[in-house]
Amino acid sequence: MITGWRSFKKWLNQRLWLGLLLLGLFSLSAVLLLGHLRSHLTASPTLPSAPPSIATPSPIVAPSSPTAPLTPSKQVGGVTQSPDTEPSVTEEEQAAQERAKAELLASRASIDSVVDMQVAIALAKSEVTVAVSSDSRLLNETGEAIQTLTPGAAYIAQADGASILFDGASMGQFLWVEPPIDGVFQLGNRTYRGRLLLACAEGKLWAVNYVSMKNYLNSVVPSEVSPSWNMEALKAQTVAARSYALTYYFHPVNSLYHLGDDEYFQVYSGVATEADRTREAIDATAGEFVSYQGGIVESLYAASDAIVAEAFQGKGMSQLGALSLAEQGYPYDRILSNYYPGTSIGKIVQDF
Repeated sequence: MITGWRSFKKWLNQRLWLGLLLLGLFSLSAVLLLGHLRSHLTASPTLPSAPPSIATPSPIVAPSSPTAPLTPSKQVGGVTQSPDTEPSVTEEEQAAQERAKAELLASRASIDSVVDMQVAIALAKSEVTVAVSSDSRLLNETGEAIQTLTPGAAYIAQADGASILFDGASMGQFLWVEPPIDGVFQLGNRTYRGRLLLACAEGKLWAVNYVSMKNYLNSVVPSEVSPSWNMEALKAQTVAARSYALTYYFHPVNSLYHLGDDEYFQVYSGVATEADRTREAIDATAGEFVSYQGGIVESLYAASDAIVAEAFQGKGMSQLGALSLAEQGYPYDRILSNYYPGTSIGKIVQDF
């Protein structure tokens, strides 16, 4: 996350709460931010003279829509809470209903797998090296497959004015690298899940990883804290990290990406840091975020109470403090309410 005096500058640049934002496939009630931090220590790159398509750089869109919007937790997995009075049913019918409900909940896609984060993993580079683990498609900005990338090869992407030279051929301003669903790609010496967008402007390249919230958190949580920590501390870290990411999902740094991959935002390292215990914490809290009056809180956090006091005027979670509370028997929701007073745990669910 953010450490040191540099972060104090961030805290001073506060933003107002966000109102209700509607997204074609999802709806969240009142998206509110606590002191949204917007300025980077070095200004975020702006892609000059970019066409309108930069906001959605390719016709390749996010995963298929659910048929109904998302709402905070009045519903669980699309199963509406039962009314106060229900028709009488036999024990056998009740058991059958419970089995059907369990099967429905088990079969639904996790909301963390539906939301895609757009993470900047390379900024203003003259060239980058790309590799893939299995046959992957290279697509141009119109979504047309123009080449198959094969494992074992290293492909050089270079900036050439407003165009990308990929493996020596001019390919236009935007390129997608799209591995199969179970594949990964490499950029430099790091390996990532999801898809890669390359964008070029003024002789520089930007690389953006389109990755599910689940796989984003699978990297962020163990990059921020040790997977060996108490499970309740891991759950608290997970919910805080998801809530922080969601604020940038709805209020991104710019039209090209939601947020960066370094400690100024949250540390995102690709697949190298993934661990079983943090996956368990992520699965156990799927869709949960820090909520204030139904909205999403930008849940700031840092390593210690001293850094939280220095960087955020005491308004944030101490990771070491959260660990101490977990070891004293605090569940993760109490840990979070201790550091974010007046908040509760909200949950995004997928309706059917």
